[in-house]
Amino acid sequence: MEAIQQQSGPVTLVISEVVDPSQVPAYEAWTKGINRDARQFAGFLGVDIIRPRDHAHPEYVVIVKFETYEHLRCWLMSPTYRAWMDKSYGLVAARSQQHLPNGLELWFTLPRGLAQGRSPVTSPPYYKQVVLGVLAVYPLILLANWLLGPLLVGLPSLLGLFVSVIFVSALLTYPVMPWLSKGLAFWLYPNARRR
Repeated sequence: MEAIQQQSGPVTLVISEVVDPSQVPAYEAWTKGINRDARQFAGFLGVDIIRPRDHAHPEYVVIVKFETYEHLRCWLMSPTYRAWMDKSYGLVAARSQQHLPNGLELWFTLPRGLAQGRSPVTSPPYYKQVVLGVLAVYPLILLANWLLGPLLVGLPSLLGLFVSVIFVSALLTYPVMPWLSKGLAFWLYPNARRR
């Protein structure tokens, strides 16, 4: 825990939430409220919401980014956040969270030469990380719903979500993100010198 708290740089919280289908309008209003209040906290960088296509199994993916772990922790420990979480009871059927210590760049493949320390490298801008993440995650979620949806129908929602997360994470880690980050290296690292 000590090492995580001392970490510097942006931190991302990815939240996957399965919403009760009858509560989708109330959940949409809830997300607007909690996101509006999160913007008031120090270090808030942004939020992105990937909305479901399957209305029978509405699974939302919420990506929240703060400048540092300490800023994120202050938000998560705040009475404001706790009050919003209390309001979510009855709306959310299942929720999982994952901290990504340095944004989506954990999956990036650095251009040749940069990975070997031949040229200084800076992280891509936040908006490029988000675009790359959406380009990778959205099709994988659609693929998971299409391939696994019929197989997971009888399972409890948390177990079905767990299987979907394993499927998406496995493909995201390899080959999707390395392939995308390599193919888009010219855009992610426009000033990089390749050798």
